[in-house]
Amino acid sequence: MSTANFHPLRCHAAGKPPPTLAIAVAPRRGDAGELQLDYRVHGLASLALPPPAAPGPADGLWQQTCCEAFIATVDGPAYREFNFAPSGQWAIYDFAGYRQRNADWQAPAAPRIACRIDADTLHLRATIPAALLPTGAARLGLSVVAVTPGGDKSYWALTHAAAQPDFHLAASFTLPLP
Repeated sequence: MSTANFHPLRCHAAGKPPPTLAIAVAPRRGDAGELQLDYRVHGLASLALPPPAAPGPADGLWQQTCCEAFIATVDGPAYREFNFAPSGQWAIYDFAGYRQRNADWQAPAAPRIACRIDADTLHLRATIPAALLPTGAARLGLSVVAVTPGGDKSYWALTHAAAQPDFHLAASFTLPLP
């Protein structure tokens, strides 16, 4: 999908991932300021994917195999969470601080998701329009929740900042926004 630089995600120590699973993400900026995230999930045979669904917003996507991105401002506690499911569904949440959701915030646009499977690899491209990026966006946290057919979950991220999986921690937003 892209020749961008892929960043490997690591499984949280509390997880028991399938031994063949490997996940990486390549972020890049488009000409119109949009953020494009290319997720590559190798070892697909050991995962359960959600069934196809009509593209659009949905809550609870993290309860199944789901790609995620957290985008934080340059300084301050505000951030935005994006969930992208292989089903085509998505979710966006705006936070004023650690898990302090701005329930009144409404997304002014929708992300685009494209998926394809190539042998044993899922390629998911999520395109986030510039209008969805938080003002002053500067730091990125990339993650994936991987669910096996038996229902076991493993949590993958660029870095893990706590003893238990928690993608919302500001210390996890380690990649400079391209």
